[in-house]
Amino acid sequence: MDEVLLRSLTPSVLAILVRRGADFAAAEDAVQDALVEAVRVWPAEHSPSSRLRSGRGDPIRDPKGWLVTVAWRRFLDGARADAARRRREDLVDEEPAPGPTPAVDDTLQLYFLCAHPSLTPSSAVALTLRAVGGLTTRQIAQAYLVPEATMAQRISRAKRTVSGVRFDQPGDVATVLRVLYLVFNEGYSGDVDLAAEAIRLTRQLAAAIDHPEVAGLLALMLLHHARRAARTAPDGSLVPLAEQDRSLWDTKAIAEGVEILQAALARDRLGEFQAQAAIAALHADAPTAEETDWVQIVEWYDELTRLTDSPVVRLNRAVAVGEADGPRAGLAALAALDDTLPRHTAVAAYLHERDGDLSTASRLYAEAARKAPHLAERDHLTRQAARLNARRSR
Repeated sequence: MDEVLLRSLTPSVLAILVRRGADFAAAEDAVQDALVEAVRVWPAEHSPSSRLRSGRGDPIRDPKGWLVTVAWRRFLDGARADAARRRREDLVDEEPAPGPTPAVDDTLQLYFLCAHPSLTPSSAVALTLRAVGGLTTRQIAQAYLVPEATMAQRISRAKRTVSGVRFDQPGDVATVLRVLYLVFNEGYSGDVDLAAEAIRLTRQLAAAIDHPEVAGLLALMLLHHARRAARTAPDGSLVPLAEQDRSLWDTKAIAEGVEILQAALARDRLGEFQAQAAIAALHADAPTAEETDWVQIVEWYDELTRLTDSPVVRLNRAVAVGEADGPRAGLAALAALDDTLPRHTAVAAYLHERDGDLSTASRLYAEAARKAPHLAERDHLTRQAARLNARRSR
């Protein structure tokens, strides 16, 4: 059974059912039933490019059409059990004749629906992975380290929330991009590589809509993902960017990311993901950490600050200023920010170390370790504090 094919077809099949008038929750259930039936019926030894056969031995020349037909019938079976008899009869009368599926692709509207403003970010992420990504509830639960029953409830609530939303309403691309970026930042957990899944979904979105920020997000993901193999040591500890073995970086992914970014920037419609990707590209372009163009990175952070006015962006800018203009300039930029910002203390520790104040830096590293949200980050900061204390004791 070609799982990749099934997952790639899931959003368009679901979109067709919703376009035909099925409410989202019932349509999604029907599509899941159709996928289960496909796993049972489609022979494992065949691929869609050969001769998939139905349970009667007939060749399945149109896998998407097969899934649409089975899912629609599953939906109608459910509708017949519904109390609304008149609507049920209308749906039966409207059943399309078997044949090729229409060329209209409503996948983009499905992205919008799964990232509807009425959903919480966690619900939007879960629904996107289920409805657009084609992942099972079990896979999503494992990826987010929650019980399967908890994730099932979250997805069910999300489906009920969007069931009444009209499918032809215009969507917000920015909201969809934020949801996909949330998926990407979860990285890898369980048996699902969420970073790779986010890249796949963003590629799919880029094929459905010509938008420079979609391209910017795809470029950003590729550039960050290219450094993945160098981010951790064999013992699982974090490796800072400046200390990473750049020979481990994926040069093919970097080249693709830069090419996509350049095409997006050429359209002169700058957005936050394009600016972030430009910063990532400058890091990727430097043969060594010492050759990083920090002055240009500061300029891009200035653009990003103008676009977002985000305190997190300002925090990252302070680091870049410290590299471009010296640690005291970085500390001056940091002083203007709220010291309760996540990782503020870690940045202060780094800049104080660069300035030669090892006592203050070691104290701040230890404090930052206590505040760290993740074990790997806490261990890294603890080792930094220990390293400086060892230097001071010599």
